[in-house]
Amino acid sequence: MFDRLKSFMAELAGAPEQRAFGEDDYRLATVSLLIHLAGADGATDAAECRRLREIIAQNFGLDTQATTRLIKSAAASDREAVDFYHFTNTLKRALDADGRQKIIAMMWEIAFADGAVHELEENIVARIAELLCVSPHDRVRLRQQVAAERAREPVFEGPWGQKIAEQKG
Repeated sequence: MFDRLKSFMAELAGAPEQRAFGEDDYRLATVSLLIHLAGADGATDAAECRRLREIIAQNFGLDTQATTRLIKSAAASDREAVDFYHFTNTLKRALDADGRQKIIAMMWEIAFADGAVHELEENIVARIAELLCVSPHDRVRLRQQVAAERAREPVFEGPWGQKIAEQKG
């Protein structure tokens, strides 16, 4: 109760609100699943971390500090979780069918972020989709959409990237 009063007083004074991410916050549940997925292939690389931050910015409208707090809270939640049920249950209560499909699309974006979808990543997305009541047809459709979007993005980075792209093209 004191925290709410403190938040209210800070809001009246014009101070920006420090956003807390509670256990029933769909953003925390979403990012926890994304973090779990990013580490499923044994390593979370820079591309996955960068894509995670982009997804949070695009979908949740958080500033850099709030994004960092959300990622830290989500990583802790993921470490403490014994299964996906708590996260998916939170998402099912908070989101409609379109919102749950958006979560699966975000998961595919993380899976494709490092350039290849590992079989464990694909399995996790399938399990989460089933728990979120997203049909196999929609899951595959979302995978294909994300893959098509990735194909339009420049794949090769660095000074040699252009030469490699020209040789393949």
